[in-house]
Amino acid sequence: MAHERLDRMRRVDAAVVGGGPAGLAAALWLARYRRSVVVLDGGDHRSDAVEQSHGYLGRDPQRPAELLARGREELLAYPHAGVEDVRVDAITRVGDGFELCGLHARRLLLACGVRDVLPDVAGIEEHYGRSVFHCPSCDGYEARDRDILVLGWDPHVAGFAATLLTWARSVTVVTNGHAFRGDQVEPGIRVLEADAVRFLGERGDLRGVELDTGEEVKTTHVFFSVAHAPRNRLAESLGCETDADGYVVVDDCGRTSVENVYAAGDLVPGLQLVQVAAATGTVAGVAAATSLTG
Repeated sequence: MAHERLDRMRRVDAAVVGGGPAGLAAALWLARYRRSVVVLDGGDHRSDAVEQSHGYLGRDPQRPAELLARGREELLAYPHAGVEDVRVDAITRVGDGFELCGLHARRLLLACGVRDVLPDVAGIEEHYGRSVFHCPSCDGYEARDRDILVLGWDPHVAGFAATLLTWARSVTVVTNGHAFRGDQVEPGIRVLEADAVRFLGERGDLRGVELDTGEEVKTTHVFFSVAHAPRNRLAESLGCETDADGYVVVDDCGRTSVENVYAAGDLVPGLQLVQVAAATGTVAGVAAATSLTG
């Protein structure tokens, strides 16, 4: 029965789960090594709402959606590469290969990314990606010399807010109704143990945040640090080792603890920047490609 099922499968050298910068970069290099590769992309990318990303040499600034569209176009120029818009719910190990979404792949590369938890504040989705951000390194420069508001309450928020003082004129931390659990904050940082009720202004014209105390904190940029979790369900189902935070452990070539399984991008430990995701995808893609020749 296993052989009959395998005969019905479309056989490829590699399947890549995730069509973000890491997954597309990995697939591109697999294709350049003349390996048949299919990217399985369920959408829902971390940067879908982001209007501009920064710091990518030669493409600063750029629209993340345009980067992914161009990446797909470049990948599909290779005759043995494909992209399918499908969510991968399960992966089955069959011998040395893997079955998923009608494919039998000799190598598997996971680039599923992470999922951010947005604070529960009315109107946040309207502003997210334009005036509301989760990454100081990515968007702090655009908030230079401004009054920034931070939403968060966990112990690491004090350091998160202090990092923003690299660019900001002042930083106000609003705990969204929680008790502040951070360490002592740096001078120039104000902590308000209040609940943020709603954002003031339209997308592209954020003017402040209203609190449940009635105070309106004037700001043009909001950063949040609540929670984000790696999308590691598939990796864990295959038995891949993860670290204490749930990120998939890989070696310098992007190999996981499971034979023939690779991982890249925000799913693995390290800086979560678009150029780093593309770089780790490149490394893992080359390693997967060359592993097919021993």
